[in-house]
Amino acid sequence: MRIEVTRDVFRLAQVFTISRGSRTEAHVLTVRVSDGLHSGRGECVPYARYGETLDTVTAEIEALSGDLSRAELYDVLPAGAARNAVDCALWDLEAKRAGKRVWELAGMSAPGPEITAYTLSLDTPDAMRAQAEHNAHRPVLKIKLGTPDDMPRLEAVRAGAPRSRIIVDANEGWSAAVYSDLAPHLVRLGVALVEQPLRAGEDDALIGMDRPVPVCADESCHDRASLPALKGKYDMINIKIDKTGGLTEALALRAAAMAEGYGIMVGCMVGSSLAMAPATLVAQGAAVTDLDGPLLLAEDREAPLVFDDAGVHPPTEALWG
Repeated sequence: MRIEVTRDVFRLAQVFTISRGSRTEAHVLTVRVSDGLHSGRGECVPYARYGETLDTVTAEIEALSGDLSRAELYDVLPAGAARNAVDCALWDLEAKRAGKRVWELAGMSAPGPEITAYTLSLDTPDAMRAQAEHNAHRPVLKIKLGTPDDMPRLEAVRAGAPRSRIIVDANEGWSAAVYSDLAPHLVRLGVALVEQPLRAGEDDALIGMDRPVPVCADESCHDRASLPALKGKYDMINIKIDKTGGLTEALALRAAAMAEGYGIMVGCMVGSSLAMAPATLVAQGAAVTDLDGPLLLAEDREAPLVFDDAGVHPPTEALWG
């Protein structure tokens, strides 16, 4: 079996800003695995927050032996972007070999569309109100916060989209004191969820703290090994296949987290439809789906995911799985 990795760049529809910086392009890695007769694809988005770069992840993938099963892959690579792309490519390859869809191989029911959040770029309050007004028809809006000026931005978005459900991602930008101060205002403004208010590794302050708005672990939750440290701090977890290291672990994490009583959110990095495709399976029945990456792009893969009033639809065979 041959493993090939290439770099791809997708232009964004507009500048996308979070508290950690701005970007105009999505830089991704595409992995192809082939047995000479069939081939499968996967995509990953290396993330600097976790010490990943395009170069380091490429090197991890290129160092792999050509004849790895998914089970063997988990003994060779840790959770992260490299394992994700290869794992998803192997799922795609297995489906093509078997003449079945991935969801069938995974023992799942046929997937359907899921309503997805749409992320508003961090900007001035006036600009964010304009973004909210333009997207007020969307049922769920996600706001990237984590700055000293969060309340004016949140007020502006609520004014611009009075009927949308709002979720907030603080990107580890708050302290415990800031979160406690903001919590009543989050309730007043109808915020449904707060992602990662405190920095991963410094979130023990959440233990015993009143959480009138559910708190979701993002940077604090990667795979099943993360779960013991989340107890008493979080109400939900955000599953991203680039963090879990693939669909295999994402499905296992989902089952383990649900068994422990956590609500499920399924999120993404900014990538193409190929990156979102496996995550649509994990998102089935999730409390929150946040797979809007392709909606932020000016260009996408061939046979892209379909987004409509019903939500994000599972991929066709022409894209993945």
